Amino acid sequence: MNKIAIMGAMPEEIAPILEIVGEYKTTEYAGNVYYEANYKGTDLVVAHSKIGKVFSTLTASSMIQHFGCNKLLFSGVAGGINPSLKIGDLIVATKLSQHDLDITAFGHPMGFVPGGSVFVEADKGLIALSKEVAQELGKTVQEGIIATGDQFVHNQSIKDEIVKNFNADALEMEGGSVAVVCDALNVPFFILRAISDTADTDASFSFDEFMESSAVISAEFVMKMVDKIVSPLNNTK
Repeated sequence: MNKIAIMGAMPEEIAPILEIVGEYKTTEYAGNVYYEANYKGTDLVVAHSKIGKVFSTLTASSMIQHFGCNKLLFSGVAGGINPSLKIGDLIVATKLSQHDLDITAFGHPMGFVPGGSVFVEADKGLIALSKEVAQELGKTVQEGIIATGDQFVHNQSIKDEIVKNFNADALEMEGGSVAVVCDALNVPFFILRAISDTADTDASFSFDEFMESSAVISAEFVMKMVDKIVSPLNNTK
């Protein structure tokens, strides 16, 4: 029996999801608010974590260990650093890293700690499902590497360094830590981001302008994913 966690970082990222879900109850736990709903016969737990790796780790852990979710879908926005990504485009993470995790002084590569790994791979089954959704919606969705860190990166030299270290296509502030949690707890996860700012724009300006519209694009796609998970034989309606 599926119990699906749907995460965003900011209220704007989960508002479109709650609108689609319609009815829900709220539960306060560990300094956050969780929205519990029954959607087409399947239990959902929806929450925005607040920004950053620590808060997203806490929220993902709570959704899995306290609320009992056994799948996790993340919907939100990201900055595109692959030149092929434009504002509003969708990217599905094939694997994720923490670009600001740095113990290179001890001879390790960026993003690595002993007992961990530079990259965590997302669930291949959910990625395959996203391809079906993209085809049905007539959308182009790029797969790629997402790099996560506790900073909103707007400096081009830092972006260039992240590309060099991780070959990253997009940057955000939560996916890599959520990936670590889900991987450790054996919960299949899927990270979808809509591009809200790109390498060739002023990030602080375009983020404000396009964040909400990009969040809606991501949320609507994720809810189509949920439709296919909860009703695989009747998933286009």
